[in-house]
Amino acid sequence: MDRADPARGRLGVLAVVDTRTGKRYEVKVSEDGTVRATDFKKITAGKDDKGLKTYDPGYLNTAPVRSSICYIDGDEGILRYRGYPIEEVAESSSFVEVAYLLMYGNLPTQSQLAGWEFAISQHSAVPQGLLDIIQSMPHDAHPMGVLASAMSTLSVFHPDANPALRGQDLYKSKQVRDKQIVRVLGKAPAIAAAAYLRLAGRPAVLPSNNLSYSENFLYMLDSLGDKEYKPNPRLARVLDILFILHAEHEMNCSTAAVRHLASSGVDVFTALSGAVGALYGPLHGGANEAVLKMLNEIGAVENIPDFIEGVKNRKRKMSGFGHRVYKNYDPRAKVVRKLAEEVFSIVGRDPLIEVAVALEKAALSDEYFIKRKLYPNVDFYSGLIYRAMGFPTEFFPVLFAIPRMAGWLAHWKESLDDPDNKIMRPQQVYTGVWLRHYTPVRERVTSNQGEELGQIATSNATRRRRAGSSL
Repeated sequence: MDRADPARGRLGVLAVVDTRTGKRYEVKVSEDGTVRATDFKKITAGKDDKGLKTYDPGYLNTAPVRSSICYIDGDEGILRYRGYPIEEVAESSSFVEVAYLLMYGNLPTQSQLAGWEFAISQHSAVPQGLLDIIQSMPHDAHPMGVLASAMSTLSVFHPDANPALRGQDLYKSKQVRDKQIVRVLGKAPAIAAAAYLRLAGRPAVLPSNNLSYSENFLYMLDSLGDKEYKPNPRLARVLDILFILHAEHEMNCSTAAVRHLASSGVDVFTALSGAVGALYGPLHGGANEAVLKMLNEIGAVENIPDFIEGVKNRKRKMSGFGHRVYKNYDPRAKVVRKLAEEVFSIVGRDPLIEVAVALEKAALSDEYFIKRKLYPNVDFYSGLIYRAMGFPTEFFPVLFAIPRMAGWLAHWKESLDDPDNKIMRPQQVYTGVWLRHYTPVRERVTSNQGEELGQIATSNATRRRRAGSSL
């Protein structure tokens, strides 16, 4: 039987006694168990005190928004999209269905789904000018850099969607919002495919309107322009499930970046470019690549005991275990592990899977990991799947970004209707010099405090050029 909603029934008042002044304050606690941070500003130690601030590095216990999109209970290993358990939607839905759910609050009817799929397919073509820009990038350009640049550049190709040009009220129009949503969902896989093909030195392939979302993505990667090419439907379904699992994950770093940028009123493409940039960071979107590197370093099952001891002695790092949120088995990881066997049955078994399975078994039976609640997360097996499907490791975060566009867009859309939405402007705790007065440049002396410009490396090409100009 499901538990009652834990986010209700907490209404009350928090009594605070300031021992500095002896004053007593009352702070209202909302129905969902939150307090307004600005209510603490009234707690001061005197005339020159601007009020109490909450210091929260990394926003570990700060909620800047109220959202109905996604619910996570890390202690219980629960992830739900709009109330639906992730295991259920992964088993029964398509990614496009889930994207609709995240965006509009309910699973679509048959007619709604057909209209949604058609709208996305009609906006899947990428402007030729943008494809030319992608082709002009260095041959070894990282695909996440390409994706971030391309998303930002879309704002140039779609000035009709730019509030800076069309007015701050532009996104109050549902028609305008929805058009940007289908534009992004349609174009994201086409841009990603173009970035992938750029790595291989091949030109972009136009999308097909006769395939599902995941099939179309594989078609653009693999068809070589053959319009009769059909991707393997089982591999397409695996990719679709992985897209569902990565579609949304509450207020993570990249989603917070979307909310932060969108709060300024910037166009949606620029906000999403910032989110891609956040996901580009190895602490966020590159975790499954770190798992592969770890498994390669372990090499064989018989080396696992030594590796485990190295982790306990803090000499080795365990990637793919533990999570900022989950203190239980990541529910997405359970689904991904099953998918691995499906992929291996089609393209061949990756020898590292034996190392991964044995490492998981060893860790989950070891008191060190049990006590610290370190369980496999979604990245532990997903990298093996992507590698087995032939994707280079630098493309892994792109495969994360494509489906996460749905979650980012849902949060963007929700923020536009939030009555509490304000431009993000966090506070800081100032720790610098309190006051000093200007000194003319000739009177200044080198300070023992602070930094100065370090030595800048000079390339051999620069040395060659300078050698010539000095003659």
